[in-house]
Amino acid sequence: MAKNMRDIKREIKSKQSTMQITKAMEMVAASKLRKSQEAAQASRPYAEKLKEVVASIAAGTTDVTHPMLEKREIKRTGYLVITSDRGLAGGYNSNLLRQVMLTINERHTSADEYALFVIGRKGRDYFRRRNMPIVEEITGLPDSPTFGDIKAIAFEAVKNFAEGNYDELYVFYNKFVNALTQVPSEMRLLPLDEFSDSTTVAQYEYEPSAEGVLEVLLPKYAETLIYSALLDGKASEFGARMTAMGSATKNAKKMIDELTLTYNRARQAAITQEISEIVAGANAQS
Repeated sequence: MAKNMRDIKREIKSKQSTMQITKAMEMVAASKLRKSQEAAQASRPYAEKLKEVVASIAAGTTDVTHPMLEKREIKRTGYLVITSDRGLAGGYNSNLLRQVMLTINERHTSADEYALFVIGRKGRDYFRRRNMPIVEEITGLPDSPTFGDIKAIAFEAVKNFAEGNYDELYVFYNKFVNALTQVPSEMRLLPLDEFSDSTTVAQYEYEPSAEGVLEVLLPKYAETLIYSALLDGKASEFGARMTAMGSATKNAKKMIDELTLTYNRARQAAITQEISEIVAGANAQS
């Protein structure tokens, strides 16, 4: 019985150490979540203004032609998948990667029909294990990424579409709703056909020409959408990690309470047994 009590006490200490770690990780994730939300919100005005300018050109110029606006016969598809470098974030990565795989299996019968651009070590390792075609990858992003951190992969994803290496480009990321809810989402990025029915009435003067400005702005707009999706994904990552660590802390506390109750019962049983042995010994001598 004494050995059993020592094992229980050792297990309680182990769970207490785990609870301290998960509690600290929950607090760190909560702090990073606030910063990520602020960054995501701060990027939206720029993206909206850029969209307004591009839409005004597309709507006001009837003879605009650009590879990023042209719909083509779909022979090959590009997918840019945004995951995290680390785990311990609940279903943040697994739910998104499951959706990506379902989509690819539904749309394609061969690996020659699609190309992957991957942000995050979890996604990269997942696709590598399945020998799937990764064109470009980036890992080791900071917790507060700047556009410069993902500019290379965003540029390559957009350039490959413009050069005709594939005929459409989708972005898969976790859309942030709140700290408890992150929704795996698919966004069709290219071709940019959202301006065809634009009702924008703002008028601008361009130098050297509207077409020249469009040539520069369209790739920047597509890259900005990728960056916005990344910021949304970062907020989702920290929200998922905060929730997962909060649940782990609660579960650890529940286990500690149960083990403490078991320990107290075992201790009480041991004391009762000792008293019974003393009384039995006293009775035997009388």
